[in-house]
Amino acid sequence: MQYNFDEKIERYHSASEKWDAVENLFGNPEILPMWVADMDFRSPLPVINAFKERAEHGVFGYTIRSDSYYDAIINWMSRRHHWHIKKEWICYSPGVMPAISFIIRSFSNLDDKILIQPPVYYPFAQAITKSGRKVINNPLRYENGKYSIDFDDLREKLDSGVKIFILCNPHNPVGRVWTKEELTKLGEMCLERNVLVIADEIHHDLIYKDFNHTPYASLSHEIAQHTIVCTSPSKSFNLAGLQTANMIIPNPELREQFKKILEDHFLDFTNTFGVIATEKAYQFGEAWLDQCMKYIEENCYFLTSYLNQHIPKIKVVKPEATYLVWLDFRELGIDAKSFEKLMLEKAKVAFHEGYIFGQEGEGFTRMNIACPRALLEEGLNRMKNALQDNHA
Repeated sequence: MQYNFDEKIERYHSASEKWDAVENLFGNPEILPMWVADMDFRSPLPVINAFKERAEHGVFGYTIRSDSYYDAIINWMSRRHHWHIKKEWICYSPGVMPAISFIIRSFSNLDDKILIQPPVYYPFAQAITKSGRKVINNPLRYENGKYSIDFDDLREKLDSGVKIFILCNPHNPVGRVWTKEELTKLGEMCLERNVLVIADEIHHDLIYKDFNHTPYASLSHEIAQHTIVCTSPSKSFNLAGLQTANMIIPNPELREQFKKILEDHFLDFTNTFGVIATEKAYQFGEAWLDQCMKYIEENCYFLTSYLNQHIPKIKVVKPEATYLVWLDFRELGIDAKSFEKLMLEKAKVAFHEGYIFGQEGEGFTRMNIACPRALLEEGLNRMKNALQDNHA
């Protein structure tokens, strides 16, 4: 079927963090939220219909994960990512970040070094410091409008005694899809030093048409044995509120240790609707996803054209994946706090400030474009008018 992504769906009064929390967070109910990473689109119809059918049953007791659940994940990974995984590798989790936090605490000790690549998803650093471990930064290089890995710095940092490396693949917020060559070079460096890699691949389905995602653990058997891959249908199909994720762990020792963590904290129980959503989305959501990504790419083109015409001093860091666009506003000559204040108070638009992703994000901001185009245009018009009034 053909989906209508131009439809504006009223999300106020739906207990939406993105929409209903703006007054408490930003002090103004008129703020247009283009920050938190969920979509303003309905999820695939097969998922919604499955919810309705299950709700009409009326009994919501404890739920198991059936063979069809695992088969849906296995077939999806094979079909979309050419990665052939086994049922026993799949471990349920109530979310990717809870899993990463538990992995850090279980597979490292106090004061151990854990490496990330800023500017990067800020809860990584929070999970590290809250667990009493040390953040080691391998900042990405930004040259000619594109980010890349600084392998010389990476080698030096790994040699300092890093225990765990949290890899963001594809990268949030800069939108890079790491190539097979980049990942192989990175993987060999980690293997040589016996570094455990947590590969956060939650955005792995949101790939633009000219790029290909390589699951990190698919590179080789040896690399897979030192890897925990974090996946979820949440970003792909707008299901984040269902708190359902799957860790794919080929190494049986790592797998048993991870499962024991969840059992020890009584977190191995399954969310009934999360299981239904995962299974139905992977079985029947492919057409929706393909249409959604085409729409998001068109939104990105619209955004780029608009900025080039009306606000040329703000540059789009061309994304290769995700619906989160990294904007470079340094040519405006406005410091980060002033830009944030201007956007909130004058433009009445909320973004995710770049500096929260690390000091390397200073002068950048992250914009969510997974919304109807009319909403995107409204946000851009608000930006333009506020900057004109401010003579920026």
